[in-house]
Amino acid sequence: MAEVTLPQLGETVTEGTITRWFKKVGDTVAADEPLFEVSTDKVDTEVPSPVAGVLIEIRVPEGETVPVGAVIAVVGAAGSAPVAAPAPVAAPAPAPAPAPAPAPAPAPAPAPAPAPAPAPAPAAAVAPAAAPAPAAAVASDNRLLSPVVRRLVAEHGLDVDRITGSGPGGRITREDVLDHIDKHGSAPAPVAAPASPAPTPAPVATAPAPAPAAAPAAAPKPTVRVGDRDEVVSLSKIRKATGSHMVMSKNVSPHAFSVVEVDYANVDSTRNRVKAEFKTQEGFSLTYLPFIARAVVDALADFPHMNASINGDDLVVHRYVDLGIAVDLDFQGLLVPVVRSAEGKRLRAIAREINDLATRARSRKLSPDEIAGGTFTISNNGSAGSVLTMPIINQPQVAILSTDAIVRRPVVVTLPSGGESIAIHPTGNLAMSWDHRAFDGAYAAGFLVRVKDILETRDWLPEI
Repeated sequence: MAEVTLPQLGETVTEGTITRWFKKVGDTVAADEPLFEVSTDKVDTEVPSPVAGVLIEIRVPEGETVPVGAVIAVVGAAGSAPVAAPAPVAAPAPAPAPAPAPAPAPAPAPAPAPAPAPAPAPAAAVAPAAAPAPAAAVASDNRLLSPVVRRLVAEHGLDVDRITGSGPGGRITREDVLDHIDKHGSAPAPVAAPASPAPTPAPVATAPAPAPAAAPAAAPKPTVRVGDRDEVVSLSKIRKATGSHMVMSKNVSPHAFSVVEVDYANVDSTRNRVKAEFKTQEGFSLTYLPFIARAVVDALADFPHMNASINGDDLVVHRYVDLGIAVDLDFQGLLVPVVRSAEGKRLRAIAREINDLATRARSRKLSPDEIAGGTFTISNNGSAGSVLTMPIINQPQVAILSTDAIVRRPVVVTLPSGGESIAIHPTGNLAMSWDHRAFDGAYAAGFLVRVKDILETRDWLPEI
């Protein structure tokens, strides 16, 4: 008989929520066969059974959050009898309330006291800046909050006592928080109360100062009238989580947008020469994405503030490149696995990692650590056919690059004689959203032009 525990899914992961059991009590399970799915604040992961046998007990039901190392199931030898689930313990009946004491006869009302003299107005004081509310570990009614819930509550400035919990014992789950955000939105940033005015001498006859404008009220959320010809589709967990992060990013970062057009004829001259041999050796096709990723890594060395994160009033410049590659999950959401220390890798090594990470992302085989901690992100929308995309920054990074479709177009080329001619070349846009707090448009344009120059002029053959 073997106990199945919640494994360590990443260095920063301390707990997980069981979202799905693939087997029922009494079912046979093979070693390394997916047994359950666990959700963390990073990713949903399928966890295999450590041994072969019969699932004889499930100790943690779907929807419950448990710490790493907790025993969640028991697998026994073939023929083992399943353990009956414990009967739920009935909640004790509440004690009857004591009968109220009879009310005493009302006493005659005393005569009203004279009104006190008005107190002098206090001296003006500077109102302290409003500090952000810390993320609480428990709600006011002592319900424990998981790290996932605490992070979402802190990011959106929510009052946990206003969120209805659907977990065991009324515990608040991640889905409860996301549902609350969908229905009520995030809390507005706190505003410091104005200081009380100090007493002033009688004013001379002057025109009265205009009253300060009232703060605009939050726009009401739109409501949709659902008719007989409409279908209501509940948003998935990953859609809610993505939406929550994107709304936070737009609220935090002043997004700006820059684009360059790239001529990929130079890349194609190498790619077409080696792509058949490359596929035979590696088992996958050599696409444009590894070339773009390699060019971005080198350009980041020339424009280091692109490879940075905002931390309060500071720009944290990273001296390494952890390159995030956004991967579409068959229209069911996005994951951004990370190529670690990409600054030390050549094109072939980057191509291998991108292919491996994308394959395992689509089959939900990534660990939480593999999608955490990127310093710059590339979103490869060109594979879907778009020609110009404005992505949303992956917080707390300061920029994200979209690679759009590469198509053959007529371009003007310079001849060896110095004249010009029209030729058909593969071209495409590189579009970048960036945080205007970190740098200005000239810096962003300089970075994009450097990426373009590397792609159009480098001899790529030695890297393959």
